[in-house]
Amino acid sequence: MTGFYHPAVLLLLLIVPAAYYLYGKATTRRKHDAMCFSHIGLVKTALGGNKTSNRPRNLFILVLFAMALIITGLAGPHIPLEQAKEGVSVVLAIDTSGSMQATDYLPNRLESAKQAADILLSHLDTRDYAGVITFESGATSAAYLSPDKNRVRSKLAAIAPKEGSTAIGDGLALAIDMALAIPNQKRVIILLSDGVNNAGVISPDTALSFARDQGIQVFTVGMGSENPVILGYDWFGRPQVAELDEEMLKDIATKTGGKYYRSVNDATLKEIYSTLHQEIVRETEDTPVSEWFFTAALIVLCLELWLRYGRRRIIQ
Repeated sequence: MTGFYHPAVLLLLLIVPAAYYLYGKATTRRKHDAMCFSHIGLVKTALGGNKTSNRPRNLFILVLFAMALIITGLAGPHIPLEQAKEGVSVVLAIDTSGSMQATDYLPNRLESAKQAADILLSHLDTRDYAGVITFESGATSAAYLSPDKNRVRSKLAAIAPKEGSTAIGDGLALAIDMALAIPNQKRVIILLSDGVNNAGVISPDTALSFARDQGIQVFTVGMGSENPVILGYDWFGRPQVAELDEEMLKDIATKTGGKYYRSVNDATLKEIYSTLHQEIVRETEDTPVSEWFFTAALIVLCLELWLRYGRRRIIQ
């Protein structure tokens, strides 16, 4: 919020109108005193007959303006600017369970997810930190938080598919732990899954509460075709169909201030990740701008000196 760190200092601005009032009184008295003399030139000068008689007043106003700028600067003005010193910690949590090898996305779901995530990494700000975790029956770190996005992208490309189940709670919990590694930054998690939570030791609800308590925003992406996708057959010959728990993903996103996205093919997935960086709202911080006022005061004083002593100086 725009304001001042030391607003009481602004009371010194009362000096400016007081000084101008005293200047006006002194000028009036000078004109009055000049009438007591018979020297016509002096009278004309005092009464404003000389065309340059306004310049001393203008110079005085410049000095008062510089004083006002200095006093305002001493009051510690600040304005909200986009976070300049710190970026955002962005952690990608990617499902690598067995269902991610389905080929309804080309060449398969996991490779398509990696390509889409790479698009997001390429759009992040240079000040941002990025990291990647993967989860299936458990969760593991694929790339630790780093400002070196190229390194993270290379780690992302090396992620291989697994055969395990889907531990969404474990994945979200590890992503939260990684996001907290860098202090004093806004933290965002982007969680992608194509299944239901059926493994792990941490429930999605527990991880969700942890994220909410830490003020971490979670965006979730549900991956899966509009039509059922058969992943294989069990011992009895029954088809195993990929399932997506959209309600859980929506709940995670809603309760952490994020958004839920549904992807149904390669194109929608890439579109989601190419625009996700725009959803990351960067926090504002109170940035001191006293230097602006001190610089302006210096410029005004230099102008006053140039008008007084420069080529067009005032002869007094």
